[in-house]
Amino acid sequence: MNAYKKCQEQLLDEPKTWLVTGVAGFIGSNLLESLLLLNQSVVGLDNFSTGYQRNLDEVQALVTPEQWGRFHLIKGDIRNLNDCQDACKGVDYVLHQAAIGSVPRSIEDPIFTNQNNIDGFLNMLVAGRDAKVKSFTYAASSSTYGDHPGLPKMEDQIGKPLSPYAVTKFVNEIYADVFFRAYKFKCIGLRYFNVFGRRQDPEGAYAAVIPRWVSAMIKKDPIYINGNGETSRDFCYVKNVVQANLLAACTEKVEAINQVYNVALGGRTSLNNLFELLSGSLTARGYDLRGIKKIYRDFRVGDVMHSQADIVKARQLLGYCPRHTIELGIEESLEWYEVDNK
Repeated sequence: MNAYKKCQEQLLDEPKTWLVTGVAGFIGSNLLESLLLLNQSVVGLDNFSTGYQRNLDEVQALVTPEQWGRFHLIKGDIRNLNDCQDACKGVDYVLHQAAIGSVPRSIEDPIFTNQNNIDGFLNMLVAGRDAKVKSFTYAASSSTYGDHPGLPKMEDQIGKPLSPYAVTKFVNEIYADVFFRAYKFKCIGLRYFNVFGRRQDPEGAYAAVIPRWVSAMIKKDPIYINGNGETSRDFCYVKNVVQANLLAACTEKVEAINQVYNVALGGRTSLNNLFELLSGSLTARGYDLRGIKKIYRDFRVGDVMHSQADIVKARQLLGYCPRHTIELGIEESLEWYEVDNK
């Protein structure tokens, strides 16, 4: 039996109480859905600055009334310690996803990013510690690798940060390590690499590339590509991220705790190749994409040219085994993107 299936079966046998911060967001709502389907009790914390009620409504439609009854939403802000403390009461596991997760936004407003990603993170650590939660799993970021040129990216080899956002995510890792050393507080960080999937917002200046491009293709709008299109990323479908979170939260391995892990596929896809994948999938679904313009523009400040994860550590210590390739993830996502664009 693989590690993830074993984890799921154990949770079904012994339901726990979870806190998901940023629960109305893209990743948070996917975590909520998976936990409720496993008959877990979930407390959600969100201030709806980047999350949406429609995401929670969609989860409600996908689970049973009994499962939905196990969800309690707190409309609060991680920048408020009292909200964090209220949310942590009676919780076994924390999955901390709330953050301002945009490199361009952090460059435009570093103070706002710092307040959420560092002040808010520290509030959550203190609240989780004081509530004596069993584990604290948090969303780290591949941006921590900064200007380190090596590929694939290995957890113990990082460079200098290239954006205020990257600084905040690196500080999260430092704080988590200190809380483990000072308080024996069980923390695990997951460095996400270009996550995509259902409920990822295609709108706005900071929208991720896959939902933004799909939306543009369906509407026959121009496709804007930063740089020459050979920039590459390790795109990771959100169900792989859900798997990593549950494995990290529930691990009993002493050597797996107080670590950070890459969460990705371990591959690379260029933006030019991504365009072909998306356009090919949409064409196969009956869309006429002839005449869509590709417009190349300046490389974005704060970005790196190439990103690819080494996921050996997560495989060995957590049992992480990503089931969804980029192709499978795109196929599963397209139906949601199509509905969202109608």
